[in-house]
Amino acid sequence: MSSSSPSQHSQASTSSDAQAAPPMLDWLPDDTPRYVCAECGAHLALQDEIISKAFSGRDGKAYLFSSTLNTSLGASEDRHLLTGIHTVCDLSCKGCGKTLGWFYLKAWEHSQKYKEGKSIMEKVALEKVNAW
Repeated sequence: MSSSSPSQHSQASTSSDAQAAPPMLDWLPDDTPRYVCAECGAHLALQDEIISKAFSGRDGKAYLFSSTLNTSLGASEDRHLLTGIHTVCDLSCKGCGKTLGWFYLKAWEHSQKYKEGKSIMEKVALEKVNAW
């Protein structure tokens, strides 16, 4: 965990060189096993938050997580997935904007209700940090 000091930033900026502030991200302790964004390294979930590794995403293997951090949701839409119709939102990394998977808002079939309020993140978008 690092913080920037005032000496690392220029004292004045003009409108031509002003940039948007980077997003504020949450960080898990260094000794915590976790998944991070493969693109930018933002912490996304504790390894303990995995419910199942037996899911498929758009680009292959995916994991179902009970919760995530440093993610944002897109617009909701009904999608025809392998297990039926679900109302979902795209799930993106707050650090870099990369689409990671989706968030289940509603499952229309009773047998799929356990997915509601959970997130799918694709394995290809993640990097595992064991913190051993």
